[in-house]
Amino acid sequence: MICPNCGSVGCCYPFYEVRDVPTNSCLLVEDRARALDFPTGDIALSVCRGCSFIFNAAWDPHCTIYSDQYEETQGFSPTFNAFNRAIAEELISSYDIRGKTVLEIGCGKGEFLSLICKLGGNRGIGYDPSFVPARRHSDQDIRFVRKFFPGNTKEIAPDLLCCKMTLEHIGQTHRFLSSVRSVANRKDSVIFFQVPDVGRILKEGAFWDVYYEHCSYFSATSLKHLFIGTGFAVQRIWTGYDGQYLMILTSPVERRSDVSPGDQDGVAAIIRSSGSFATAAARSRATWLSRLRNWAAAGQRTVLWGSGSKAVALLTTLGVHDEIEHVVDINPYRVGKFLPGTGQRIVAPAFLREYRPENVVIMNPVYRDEVERELARQRCEPRVYTILDLEPDRLS
Repeated sequence: MICPNCGSVGCCYPFYEVRDVPTNSCLLVEDRARALDFPTGDIALSVCRGCSFIFNAAWDPHCTIYSDQYEETQGFSPTFNAFNRAIAEELISSYDIRGKTVLEIGCGKGEFLSLICKLGGNRGIGYDPSFVPARRHSDQDIRFVRKFFPGNTKEIAPDLLCCKMTLEHIGQTHRFLSSVRSVANRKDSVIFFQVPDVGRILKEGAFWDVYYEHCSYFSATSLKHLFIGTGFAVQRIWTGYDGQYLMILTSPVERRSDVSPGDQDGVAAIIRSSGSFATAAARSRATWLSRLRNWAAAGQRTVLWGSGSKAVALLTTLGVHDEIEHVVDINPYRVGKFLPGTGQRIVAPAFLREYRPENVVIMNPVYRDEVERELARQRCEPRVYTILDLEPDRLS
């Protein structure tokens, strides 16, 4: 195989496989029959010995669909909105993004682009086929383009080019970032990208963070390798959101230089972690499958909190259907729909007042405080776990 991130030949090998997973985790499915008959594909994670990039070698880009039925936003969460606002404020204050042009690739429903334009009095351009015009936030000077960012775009070079939680959906990462470089061709342009941190996924054995849409997985090492190799100077790489997200700030350089071997310790660390991931994931799978079945056998009702990709990956990887009937979500656009692959119905928090589950499993631990406050508002007192609660002494 050829690494799509660094172009190395013969340096990639597989280390983790899952068969027959839904090809889209965030598409809205209107009925349970369609959800159970949802199209599937395979995951075959491979790692590159050259740059530590991890990718799904079995991914088929024609299987994933992004449209106005793709409901991915986290914008209904106060926790997430505070994180988003902190990023916007930091970019504005540190790089004087005021009265400037901001281009966002993969803008989703436009929350971040609208926010940074509002806070800094900026002009915006957003590309995303899943953007919904009816949910536009204001009459700001923002042009939304409901399609993928084209490689031959004629867009002007922006003052800030940002791309949040999109690069992991792109298979040919080197080719894509080269096209970004053709637009970001001013030496004073600021380039900001955000992706999931694969180092955390590997360390936690987080099989629920491996799903079909995410065909590309980055560590700080592989992300830096990609940007340097496509004509950018890396200024800063850091993690945030409880270590879940990896962020990078770069600027374009006039002359591309050859990418050196770089951080060999970083490469070696990812290689080691990938080698132990399958075992760690199997241990997590066994724990959760046993737990959910035992709760169901005891007549206890269990709900997942969060109906996005993590929930879909968890349930389809485990093959769980009847053990869980409902999944809770605060996003009203997802309520009443069904999870691809396993068919659980998505409900609003208020549903729990009458359903009275004994157990609530939070798919993303960063939301625990927020979820517990909402449970209190609903006068619901279940046992609360996060997906990372694997120790037996946490169970009762």
